[in-house]
Amino acid sequence: MRFRSLIEVGGVFLFAVVCVSAQKAAPAPKAGAVPRAADGHPDLTGIFTNSSRTPFERPAVFAGKPTISDEEARAWETRENQRWEEGSDIDGGRPVTIQGGAYNVLFYDNGNELARIGGKKRTSLVVDPPDGKVPPMVPEARERFAARRRTSGFLSVKDLPTDARCLTGNTPSIPLVPALYNNNIEIVQSADSILIEVEMVHDARIVHMNAKHVDEKIRKWFGDSIGHWEGDTLVVETTNFDDHTHYRGSTANLKVTERFTRVSDQAIEYRATMEDPSTWAKPWSIELAFNSVPGPLYEYACHEGNYAILGILGTK
Repeated sequence: MRFRSLIEVGGVFLFAVVCVSAQKAAPAPKAGAVPRAADGHPDLTGIFTNSSRTPFERPAVFAGKPTISDEEARAWETRENQRWEEGSDIDGGRPVTIQGGAYNVLFYDNGNELARIGGKKRTSLVVDPPDGKVPPMVPEARERFAARRRTSGFLSVKDLPTDARCLTGNTPSIPLVPALYNNNIEIVQSADSILIEVEMVHDARIVHMNAKHVDEKIRKWFGDSIGHWEGDTLVVETTNFDDHTHYRGSTANLKVTERFTRVSDQAIEYRATMEDPSTWAKPWSIELAFNSVPGPLYEYACHEGNYAILGILGTK
């Protein structure tokens, strides 16, 4: 669906057109056998959603409980869905409205349930460290983050964030974490390369199989992704990020190792490990599920109909 909405750039609200592809909750189809490609490896081809109600970090209400029973999950999911609908603040969760109220719940595509991995409902996407929390930033990273805030300002169009310029999504293409909306992902697989395209700003990257990373001087917005198979799991290592990459404060030295395991014809279990000694005290990992959806992946018309674009481009 397409809606005209407001976006915030430098504290100023601007009109923009946002495409929202909402997937209504439906009974989960019965899982079948893992599909396989001609070379015998699992075939990851398909369109999936990673929508989930699972908090990124483990909330206090689930302290010490990485997984919970289905009964506990249903009770929490009911309260959480109610909170989002009513805009209340249950169990210390985040408020529904963001960006000064620019969006309402119609825009959100967070699913209705906690993610299920290995048959268990998860209480956080972060699974390592075991407490479900992102490791603390090192002093160098805290100072770097503070410096960015002190010098923030838009002296030219190029100073605007890449997502405000519709060059990349406001949620990273790597790791493949859920966004507020447009949480669909399309994977196209061949023997020597795999395309991963996300719906948000139609960001796409190509995983080159059994290859070597490009020269370290070559830097890319989405990094350089090299893949190989470990049994039935696709392992993708991405390095060579450029200075536009600041995932949770990271530097261009970020390394992301992803593991895609197709567990049925309906689902992929996904794990990503982030390493950047210049940012975090130690590596950390997330896990979530990709569930099959009919698709298709619709166009994301980021600045289409945005009549404030002349003002943005006129920034000196």
